[in-house]
Amino acid sequence: MEVWDVFDQDRNKTNKRHVRGAKLADNEYHIVVHVWIRNHKGEILITKRHELKAYPNLWECPGGSILAGESSLDGALREVQEEIGIKLLSSNGKIIKSERRDAYNDFYDVWLFDQSFELTETVLQEDEVSDIKWVTKLELENMYHANCIVPTLDYFKVLF
Repeated sequence: MEVWDVFDQDRNKTNKRHVRGAKLADNEYHIVVHVWIRNHKGEILITKRHELKAYPNLWECPGGSILAGESSLDGALREVQEEIGIKLLSSNGKIIKSERRDAYNDFYDVWLFDQSFELTETVLQEDEVSDIKWVTKLELENMYHANCIVPTLDYFKVLF
């Protein structure tokens, strides 16, 4: 059971907790992190979504909802470790975008980590991630135009 802290529309933490799967009220929000990782070659890491998830078999960056008591950074580090088995260094990361999305009842924080590793070092979370690869910005753009990238990640075009 995943439990989230609840925030108001100004990102102030309320005294409420929320269990994933239940509907949040219109004025309640949680925090979601997207984690982009760039290696020393300038390539960007993408992961392929499991076939039983929403947007099946599409590519994305690691990420998810932060848990109750976590900071955005803690959630970003945990999500990457859970999904691909890589321990990122907090000093290698920075928030590059943060926005409230009323349609999803969330604040989403986009993190960029500059950290290199070999794909052979990864351990994929079987029910989340079915594949992983490094791509160039051009490859990522081409994959997006070919409808191979989760459509809500279209903001990447202005980030890299």
